[in-house]
Amino acid sequence: MTVPETEDGWFKSSFSANTDNCVEFRRTPDGVEVRNSKRPDAGTVAYTDSEWKAFIAGAKNGEFDI
Repeated sequence: MTVPETEDGWFKSSFSANTDNCVEFRRTPDGVEVRNSKRPDAGTVAYTDSEWKAFIAGAKNGEFDI
């Protein structure tokens, strides 16, 4: 499934479409930024490519399951 990109390059998680947990990310020249789409002016968290890849690998492996 392809997630639509916003005009400013943000992608919203399809898992947060109908909840209060709205997470978006976008690529940057140095890596990835993540933000809360309901509070976009509250700031972002930036990750390098290697940090983001490590996080995604851990998430896919179930390391962050609650």
